Amino acid sequence: MRYVPRHIEPGLLKASRHFPALILTGPRRAGKTTLLRHLFPKAIHVQMEDPDLIARARSDPNAFLDELHPPAILDEIQNAPDLFNYIRTRIDRNPRKQGAWLLTGSQEAPLMKGVTESMAGRAAVFQLLPFSMGETPKTGLLRGGFPEVLDKPGVAQLWFRSYIRTYLERDVRAISAIRDLATFRRFLSILASRCGQILNKTDLAAPLGVSVPTIAQWLSILEITGQIILVPPFFENFGKRLVKSPKLYFVDSGLACHLLGVESEKALNSSVFLGPIFEGFVAAEIVKKQLNTGKARALYYFRDQQGLEVDFVVPLGERRLVLLEAKATQTPKPEMGRVLTQLARSVHQYDTHAYVVHRPRPRGPLVTALCPGVQALPVDRIRQILD
Repeated sequence: MRYVPRHIEPGLLKASRHFPALILTGPRRAGKTTLLRHLFPKAIHVQMEDPDLIARARSDPNAFLDELHPPAILDEIQNAPDLFNYIRTRIDRNPRKQGAWLLTGSQEAPLMKGVTESMAGRAAVFQLLPFSMGETPKTGLLRGGFPEVLDKPGVAQLWFRSYIRTYLERDVRAISAIRDLATFRRFLSILASRCGQILNKTDLAAPLGVSVPTIAQWLSILEITGQIILVPPFFENFGKRLVKSPKLYFVDSGLACHLLGVESEKALNSSVFLGPIFEGFVAAEIVKKQLNTGKARALYYFRDQQGLEVDFVVPLGERRLVLLEAKATQTPKPEMGRVLTQLARSVHQYDTHAYVVHRPRPRGPLVTALCPGVQALPVDRIRQILD
């Protein structure tokens, strides 16, 4: 696959001129290494999943680092967390040397623990997710955005099966001593069937025969490793009683489709999960836009006890809100925007912009008026409303 530019590149390059170290986290196989090797072609590359290298780094970290001549890319550095302290010492000896240490990791929480303890103020931290639609038009509901799937869609199902197996064996066991991996696999499939729903841990625990604390732990693992997005309810009370639990989505729609057994466009279009998968796809596109442009993740939904629900609320700062409904149709209709106008009337203290986001159609209009105060927007144009 030829290299496809990533929207996060300008932020990484800027940070490399101002920080001694960069840390790039994200799901396994999202393209972290390819990105860094493209941006920093002169950097030496060390894969920290090689058992011999890990053993050397642990037994004699100074000698290991002495053999490197920065800039150096250290992949999956969470496998040798003790290196953080020694890298910090080298940075402190030569604080003016910028962009010397380029570190990646697939497990955000363990990696961030090392950063906060050893690299505070010395490292710029980024998160890379799979491709967005703005980065390549190959990204879509059925295949998702993982680079290798988009490069070889004919073996997508085999790739996803292998990915789940590798993910279970490496990341999950590295974080938590899960003994019954078969039950965890079933949990993934059940979780995929709950996409777009308000999280109910008891409902997830019952069919698996596990405890609610176990479900909470497994959800934490999936969030740590960049597999799911938990969207909290919007935090302001507009004179309404609000729901407090988050909604759940998969970061990659292709992985969700695989877990649901959806293997073709025809099957997807007739699936009862089409709407929730599309909703999750929109959520992921919003988060990718925010992370790729160096912004904090800020994505919410709204639902009150009277049943008024809006899929997504995106704060843009300066008392501005974008209200979004995600509809898996190519023909948005005026009634789809009514909940948006209802909520917009309740948040008069904000400058609101409302959109029904839908599946694009060939040669269709980019943005169209749907009803008063609401526009229809194809999902591949969502980036243009989030600045």
